Amino acid sequence: MSISTRKDTLRIAMVGNPNTGKSTLFNALSGMRQRVGNYPGVTVETKTGSLTLNGCTVQLVDLPGTYSLAPQSPDEMVAIDVLLGCRGCEPADMVIVIVDASNLERNLYLVSQVLELRRPTLLALNMTDIARSRGLVLDVELLEKQLQIPVVPIQANRRLGLDRLKSRIESLCENGGVAVVGDPLAGTGSVFPEPFQDELAGLAELLADRPLPRYLVERLLLDCGGYLEHELLADRSPDVHAQLAAARRRLAEAGHAVPGVEAQARYAWVDRVLEGVVTRPDRRMQTWSDRIDAVLTHKLGGTLIFLVLMMVVFQSVFRWAEPLMGWTEAAMALVGDLAGAALAAGALRSLIVDGVVAGVGSVLVFLPQIFILFLFIALLEDCGYMARAAYLMDKLMVRAGLSGKSFIPLLSSFACAIPGIMATRVIENRRDRLTTILVAPLMSCSARLPVYTLLIAAFVPQTDYLGGIVTLPGLTLLAMYLLGILVAVAVALLLKRTLLKGETPPFVMELPSYKWPSLRVVLYRMFERGWAFVRRAGTLIFAVAIVVWAAAYYPHDTSRVDPLITQRLEQLDKQLAAATDAQKTEVEKWEQERDDLQNEQAGELLRHSFLGMAGQAIEPVVKPLGWDWRIGCAAIASFPAREVVVSTLGVIYNLGTDTDEESPALKNQLQAATWPHSGQPVFTLPVALSIMVFFALCAQCAATLVVIRRETGSWRWPLFTFVYMTLLAYIGALMTYQAGSWLMGA
Repeated sequence: MSISTRKDTLRIAMVGNPNTGKSTLFNALSGMRQRVGNYPGVTVETKTGSLTLNGCTVQLVDLPGTYSLAPQSPDEMVAIDVLLGCRGCEPADMVIVIVDASNLERNLYLVSQVLELRRPTLLALNMTDIARSRGLVLDVELLEKQLQIPVVPIQANRRLGLDRLKSRIESLCENGGVAVVGDPLAGTGSVFPEPFQDELAGLAELLADRPLPRYLVERLLLDCGGYLEHELLADRSPDVHAQLAAARRRLAEAGHAVPGVEAQARYAWVDRVLEGVVTRPDRRMQTWSDRIDAVLTHKLGGTLIFLVLMMVVFQSVFRWAEPLMGWTEAAMALVGDLAGAALAAGALRSLIVDGVVAGVGSVLVFLPQIFILFLFIALLEDCGYMARAAYLMDKLMVRAGLSGKSFIPLLSSFACAIPGIMATRVIENRRDRLTTILVAPLMSCSARLPVYTLLIAAFVPQTDYLGGIVTLPGLTLLAMYLLGILVAVAVALLLKRTLLKGETPPFVMELPSYKWPSLRVVLYRMFERGWAFVRRAGTLIFAVAIVVWAAAYYPHDTSRVDPLITQRLEQLDKQLAAATDAQKTEVEKWEQERDDLQNEQAGELLRHSFLGMAGQAIEPVVKPLGWDWRIGCAAIASFPAREVVVSTLGVIYNLGTDTDEESPALKNQLQAATWPHSGQPVFTLPVALSIMVFFALCAQCAATLVVIRRETGSWRWPLFTFVYMTLLAYIGALMTYQAGSWLMGA
């Protein structure tokens, strides 16, 4: 367990159970010198950071929290690949295992697996203050002697003990290894009984033509028909599988049946290691965490408190972010106005104002919601409440094929699916995390609200019920939200029975002790995730915005515009330039006329742009929904962001881009719009409901799809999301329009 030669650069992997403070320690050591990445083909995220100690560069790899190094999926295999250097990964020179000092019995299970990897290992004994508060007395020197690896007590959230930890890491740089007195696994390199080790040796010999690391051979023997057996033995002869099965049978006959033998052997080893190390009080102390849990995890009272807290979180993301988002939009509008005033009319000005500035704005406008959501999540995680929230909601969520940890991401998605999807990082189980990501966009986010508001106000009758307490417009809005929820439940159940089929793991969650959240940790996590969104997702969102701008601008055929409009605009520009202060009334009239003519010109250019052509091309497809080409065009234009549909309709109907869902002029134009051949109204109640259902279920949000790509590490899942949601939206809109038209006798 040593490194033979001095290295100028060391690669150190950090592993630990969830809620042990591993990420807090990683942030304390690496500071801002870190980056986030996904390994190809997996959805888990790893962070890498660096620090310099005595001229030695240390690369830190923060691996996902885990209770065991027993991979059951490609995601869980990442930790093994990093630690052993498999499949193109550079092996770790050293492993730091972070454990909770108040719960060594559970945490040392993982330590025993790490030691079997035969890499230099250091144990960071975190949360020593919590152990003391529970009356536990730890003999650290004896623990180090029993484990025969360095053990360093720390308090990561208060940055205590870090200097000693760095000193131990420096010794690795200077001496080429970590001093180890002997073999911490009783001289055999394994915690398992002798019959198991004999079978392990036989299996290793059987695989000698293409040898595997000893730990992986061990996992093969324990992995009964699971992921590893299919992954590592896929191209081996049937004889290998037969002999593997025979080895397991012999172990069962000897009283060491797998996989149960692992838990027995490892916990027996843990008991031996901890003998004399932990001194407990004669009677278990009731801590203040216990007293708080009596309230916060109560079936009724705890659920009510949780719902109130979630309402605060939801309102903060949904409402409190609005002023910040408004300031962001105003700032980008000001930048656009300044750029527009400095540039001559033409393609360049349109690119800068409508493409670049608007594209940057479409990225930055999400930041207030992301920051506020992750501020709350970081607070709840760091104080210890997040685990209680998952515990409370698990019974409800499991009926939808999800886990309790899916609740907060889905709730957050009602404000915006982007931070909601990013919040799924708290879900360790790969299938639950993917399922949550794939159904999160079905929650009616705030971007859909302008569409609902415009169409409900224009076409849903103001009918009152229960003396005006309940109204038909209010029920319609509620129906749109409920539609997304019900469809999300159905899709989640379907996914868990098909594409993401697999055995549902038992809900095992360790409830960490409550503690005051660290302001440094909370702010760091909030800004880290916000910056990650801007850096990685924002670039792709910006690119999509530029593409849609180009489609809406080109070919910019001015010959399609009435020459009289162009001539009159030129005349008005001359009149305004020559106007005097005494002509204030005339100037106001000329400016209004100019705005109206420019809006008409913009509408004509949009109708003959590539985007307008696309809208006209898909009219036969959307006509069964009751839509004309103008609605189809607005749906295409809304791909960067759903709320763009309102401003696009404003341009198409010659009202300009400044229209919003509250604009009386836009409502009047929609109500007056007719089909060219029949003269029948385009917009009716069934059409309005059809559009709302479509936008309730569709994936018209490039930003969401980009974030799904970023979180899953593959374009396959955003493509799947776009296809399935678009099909659902089309079918739902079709059924709504056809049924509504039949009921109204249209």
